[in-house]
Amino acid sequence: MPQSRTLFGRPGETDLVTVDRALAEFRAARPVLLRHGGELALALAAELAEAELATRLDDLSAGHARLVLSAARLRRLGAKGRAETGILAMPAIDLARIEALALKLDARVDAPVGPAGPLDNAALELARLSLVLPAVILVPVSAAQVAGEPLIEVTIEAVNGYRAAQVARLSIVGRAPVPLEGAPDTEFVVFRGGEGLRDQVAIIVGKPDLSTAVPVRLHSACLTGDLFGSLKCDCGDQLRETVQWMAQNEGGILLYLDQEGRGNGISNKMRAYKLQSQGWDTYDADEVLGFDLDQRHFDFAAAMLKQLGVSSVTALTNNPLKVGAIKAAGLEVAATQRVLGRPNVHNVRYLASKRDRAGHFIDMDALMARAAPKD
Repeated sequence: MPQSRTLFGRPGETDLVTVDRALAEFRAARPVLLRHGGELALALAAELAEAELATRLDDLSAGHARLVLSAARLRRLGAKGRAETGILAMPAIDLARIEALALKLDARVDAPVGPAGPLDNAALELARLSLVLPAVILVPVSAAQVAGEPLIEVTIEAVNGYRAAQVARLSIVGRAPVPLEGAPDTEFVVFRGGEGLRDQVAIIVGKPDLSTAVPVRLHSACLTGDLFGSLKCDCGDQLRETVQWMAQNEGGILLYLDQEGRGNGISNKMRAYKLQSQGWDTYDADEVLGFDLDQRHFDFAAAMLKQLGVSSVTALTNNPLKVGAIKAAGLEVAATQRVLGRPNVHNVRYLASKRDRAGHFIDMDALMARAAPKD
């Protein structure tokens, strides 16, 4: 695909714009044309496939369609120890079979699992970027078969390089003082770029000294906990208590990152919540849906901090993944500090799972003591 300046684009941004458009098509249940050298394939989100479109794709496929599934979903389907993306042949595009393989709890692998190729892996990345289930119908086609069709064509290099390209174009688009309860000296700084089509926000509390280690929290958005006070997690407590602590301790920066449900999106988070209500552990619920422990990326968060003039941080987190990401991006982590929420009957298993399954630094004894009634 062309890399030069276009009439309405900036130099080098052709691929970025094309992937933006491809994501919009993919989320709208329309197929996207993926290219890898001379190979072409139509990619369609499995969860969004409708009968009429499936029939048309089946006619094109001539029996060569395949279903691309993540390693996590394949493990749940019975492919024990699976660590790589895999494909299942689709001699016919059968929506009932696809739904079972992509989503049903009691489904099992019903055909040999083949190795994924570059087109397959790019198709799954398109699904992840689109925040739909990581299950894609892929139909190899020729240029002649799709000639004249109103399709967005994108190379796998553009898809695979999209996240890094978004980080590179991260920029501040607005900032203003926003007094908060308990933290009246607060400024909101809005960034565009970094993660998909969404804006990100840095909340600067007080006047932190940028020449020293700045207290920083990377906080992934949680609609249920942050806004509605859900008892299923500790997110709302961590958000509000971090801002109050910063206001009382010479300031800090909280990055509010649009990465709902550990990067899986709000729809998949609700699917996981339903599974949890049926007794599944939070991480097992995500794996049933095809997701690994954590889908989030934090390289753009580090880029936000650098643009704000931060070079060294005291990381306010229980998550070692965040600490590692900050270090990997070239910032110094001078110290870490735990961020406690309040345990309750609805979230205690969730907190223990984060400690035991993902290595979070959570002292359950300290949390329970904090929740104990005061005399």
